[in-house]
Amino acid sequence: MEHRHLIAILRGITPSEIIGVCEALIEAGITMIEVPLNSPDALISIAIASNALGDAATIGAGTVLSRKQVWAVSEAGGTFVVSPDTNKQVIKETISLQMLSFPGVFTPSEAFRAIKAGATGLKFFPAEALGPKGIKAMTAVLPPDIPLYAVGGANPDNFSEYFDAGCAGFGLGTYLYKPGMDAAQVGERAATAVTAYDAGYPE
Repeated sequence: MEHRHLIAILRGITPSEIIGVCEALIEAGITMIEVPLNSPDALISIAIASNALGDAATIGAGTVLSRKQVWAVSEAGGTFVVSPDTNKQVIKETISLQMLSFPGVFTPSEAFRAIKAGATGLKFFPAEALGPKGIKAMTAVLPPDIPLYAVGGANPDNFSEYFDAGCAGFGLGTYLYKPGMDAAQVGERAATAVTAYDAGYPE
């Protein structure tokens, strides 16, 4: 399945909302969907979404901090893991279970530690603190085949700056979804993000 390098971060989503919001995201063109584990009944939401929409989207988990949580995500049907930190055990366990791994990094040392552990891609977090200039400086030494995601402060208004810095994509949290937003609102914001992404994605 081909995906844009756009990860929807649905922090705070509930099982009763998950299908409607995921369908709106898929319709808009975002097919990588993350449910952070500190959301209410996150594993239930992952299982519901994976069972219903697994053919149309890749459903994964965020804020994954331990090997035990990696196993729980896999058992729920999740197919990728996003972490806020660079935890070699989490990365290796994720890869061993044939899931994709996107650990959070902030320094070159963390980036290389994640790559050596087998990370699929790197999540620069918080991107707004690093800024495009900070990320660009690091890309000079990073392997060009590792996709880089800006998370935390990235939105359609500044996608082009992060593309210019060497990022392949973005994790979008509160821009796309906040508790209380309905599926239609999420879909509208997702469509705006997809338009900006498609317009700026480097060929």
